[in-house]
Amino acid sequence: MPMPWTYRHASKEWRAILDDLKDRMDLVSDNSAYTALDGVLQVFRRRLTAQQGLDFASVLPAIPRAIFVAGWRPEAEPPPFADRATMTREAQQVRPHHNLTPDSAIEAVAWTLRRYVNAADFQRALDQLPPGAAGFWHVDNPEGARPRIF
Repeated sequence: MPMPWTYRHASKEWRAILDDLKDRMDLVSDNSAYTALDGVLQVFRRRLTAQQGLDFASVLPAIPRAIFVAGWRPEAEPPPFADRATMTREAQQVRPHHNLTPDSAIEAVAWTLRRYVNAADFQRALDQLPPGAAGFWHVDNPEGARPRIF
């Protein structure tokens, strides 16, 4: 089997993801884009069991996959998904003194990541997760989130 594209081109892919995140959230720094992505991923993974999280992470690009699992302490009983505004506020509390994450962060991260995942694999992973998981990753204009660098 050949090396997966996401491993062979991880730096190129990560650069494109950061640029998309900055554009979607009107942020100017890679650090701000990273913090927003990390916050959104932490909010999502907090609501999953370890196995659910690993199954979901397996469909993400290489670097977002690593960010998703970094420092994760799965909870014995994950909380349910909440409304998007509540979960956005939760993402904005990650590193609060250095967090410029906008209110559009979940949508922006969802839209961006959809450009770098296999859509069928992503949907299959979401279909196996608790209620609310698919809604977390909903975007209003999925056609605009077509792959960028494949």
